Amino acid sequence: MMTAEEKKKLALFLDITGDSLRDGYKRLREAYQFSDDEIPPSSGEPEDPYLNGFPEEADTLEIVAGRIRLCTACALHRTRTQTVPGEGVNRPLVLVVGEGPGADEDLTGRPFVGKAGQLLDRMLASIGLFRNKNCFIANVVKCRPPNNREPLPEEAAACALFLTRQISILKPRVILSAGRTAVQTLLETAASLGSLRGHFTEYKGIPLLPTYHPSALLRDESKKRPAWEDLKVLRVKLSELDQAYAREAAERNP
Repeated sequence: MMTAEEKKKLALFLDITGDSLRDGYKRLREAYQFSDDEIPPSSGEPEDPYLNGFPEEADTLEIVAGRIRLCTACALHRTRTQTVPGEGVNRPLVLVVGEGPGADEDLTGRPFVGKAGQLLDRMLASIGLFRNKNCFIANVVKCRPPNNREPLPEEAAACALFLTRQISILKPRVILSAGRTAVQTLLETAASLGSLRGHFTEYKGIPLLPTYHPSALLRDESKKRPAWEDLKVLRVKLSELDQAYAREAAERNP
């Protein structure tokens, strides 16, 4: 889209260039009359130019990651160093969803690799979970918000389809949402994290457990004990799911 002023400057530049190439003499011309380009009406949905022609059933994590790398649907793409699609294993036991990349993640293109990420790895390992073995780690937004601020609603909305596709492909047994932004985005709710954490709800039929973001634990050590209680709730749920899958397998193969 071009404004009338941008068109006028471009036309003048082309005129001057043409005169210089001919004989160097500036020619008189009538004043240009331009108007701004019309902006097409918005459908209310975030722009997603990279998904056209790619049916959902054809998606892979690599295809989604490629689209994320090309995405310019919100202003965050202007200040990013790298996109951070996420990392882990296919069909994980647990999908961890955080808020957004920080400085370390923006530089490396990997999620949760700074101090908060190192704490998250230790928390997960305490109940037998590892990003390279049985987890996948992602964020609500795939580009770093400036100065690590919270993502704006329009930024989260622009990335929402990417996270939805990732969840559809991964089919995790459980989702662990870390922090207020993650749970409010996934559940489309304004409820506080304090009212939601510590017990399971559901995201499209998948058990979802909200807990504190690791960065909150680094700022406030009093949250470490309730976060550990959340992890114990998660461990019990995974054990219950294992038993249920074992029973189903036994029934299918008596």
